[in-house]
Amino acid sequence: MLIYPDFYLESVREITPDFCKKNKIKGLILDIDNTLIDIDKKMLGGAKEWHDSVRDAGIKTMIVSNTSKQEKASKVANELGIDYINFAKKPAKGGFLKAQKIMGLRESEIASVGDQIFTDVIGANRCKMQSILVKPVDPERDLWYTKWKRPIEAWIIKKYLKNKERQIG
Repeated sequence: MLIYPDFYLESVREITPDFCKKNKIKGLILDIDNTLIDIDKKMLGGAKEWHDSVRDAGIKTMIVSNTSKQEKASKVANELGIDYINFAKKPAKGGFLKAQKIMGLRESEIASVGDQIFTDVIGANRCKMQSILVKPVDPERDLWYTKWKRPIEAWIIKKYLKNKERQIG
């Protein structure tokens, strides 16, 4: 289903090199807001170390963000030492496909990681990439244009988890 992620994790830090190898992931498209940084632009604790371990394992990474603030995208990308695309207009395909081209990977080898269903998950699924939904870095504070979607996303996640439970059980 277009609105369901392939994986639902606590944080990007759960995406280990072993996880990537097991799921044939050679590239990660990373969101910024409430995925790598909080609303105050503070980096998620351990994010740099996590990213270094993934990169050192040979997994390509790139930021694809909807932020129109180039300086914000640039700052996070520079801290991690990776390229970025800002103002990507997710869930539109353009940013995802541009990142795919830069990474030089097949869509099946890429996973998009983000905290929102309506941008990150749907965009990745539309591009036939793997989608990894993570819980927001700061679930109590959100940008105004994201906050109103959270109750709808919570309902979708509840249905997703119930569906997953049925598949396993």
